[in-house]
Amino acid sequence: MKRFYLLFTFLAVISSTTLVAQDTDLNIEKPQTSADVANESVRQGNWLVGASVGSLGYNFKSETFLLVLEPRAGYFISDNAVLGAQAQLGLALYDGGENFSYGLTPFARYYFPEGASPNSRWFGEALAGFAGSSMKDSDGDRIFSSVLGLRAGYAHFVARNVALEATLNYTRTSADISVDTSTSGLSVGVGFQIYLPGRGNL
Repeated sequence: MKRFYLLFTFLAVISSTTLVAQDTDLNIEKPQTSADVANESVRQGNWLVGASVGSLGYNFKSETFLLVLEPRAGYFISDNAVLGAQAQLGLALYDGGENFSYGLTPFARYYFPEGASPNSRWFGEALAGFAGSSMKDSDGDRIFSSVLGLRAGYAHFVARNVALEATLNYTRTSADISVDTSTSGLSVGVGFQIYLPGRGNL
């Protein structure tokens, strides 16, 4: 009985030592989910480069797929304030054809110091520009329209120069005034931005 007890104790010690050693050897680190650099990223002289998904979806009833991408670039003219331009690239695929939309919208964005944390910032944005579309294999008129928009958003920094964003958007697009049509509405968007330091901020 004594030998059995000693054998059991010996195996228990060996097993616990092996488990501790394996846990130490693996050295597993959790992925980084935030970085305390929000104030450094929004300084005067820095650059902003990124993209967002303005719309992505599929309508089963009409069998229509829609994708809108919005690449952008901007420059911090002062701390917290960015001026830049955004392209709008959209593709709609439906039974019998496709439609490509495009646009260019300069924007102004401001990051609010109020409510800021070391790894996140709230911001507001205004944009104004033009947009148009063309039908595949169509000789019809391509009508350009004005685009006006307001956005409220939240940027969470997941790395030193990278932030994930969520926005609530209000956009109004007015087509050719002679046909008196316009569309407006609310939408949500997600995207990422890369903050590149300027020469004086390296």
